[in-house]
Amino acid sequence: QVQLVESGGGSVQAGDSLRLSCVASGRISLINAMKWYRQAGKQRELVAAISHAGDTSYARSAKGRFTISKNSAGNTVYLQMNSLKPEDSGGYYCSIDGYDPAVVRDFESWGQGTQVTVSS
Repeated sequence: QVQLVESGGGSVQAGDSLRLSCVASGRISLINAMKWYRQAGKQRELVAAISHAGDTSYARSAKGRFTISKNSAGNTVYLQMNSLKPEDSGGYYCSIDGYDPAVVRDFESWGQGTQVTVSS
């Protein structure tokens, strides 16, 4: 229903910035929320989320340093990451929560992820 492709990861030094992008295609009108997760090892953490209305929320570790936003078309979500720390390293995954009224069912989609490595 919705396909996601992330980009923008890389290897940086502590204190640097990165901007991640996630482009959604397919039935984007069904998207209710767009999210960024970080996975380090087996643990996956919700980093930031933005609702269809534009309301945002952040993990405690991300507040004040990261900003989630989306474009006016609602098909691209960004994660601006400033003052990066080594503990921010991991795979960053874009996810969407959607609702399909045709089948009266919630669904979610995930991207393939983009790697962020922060060196001290």
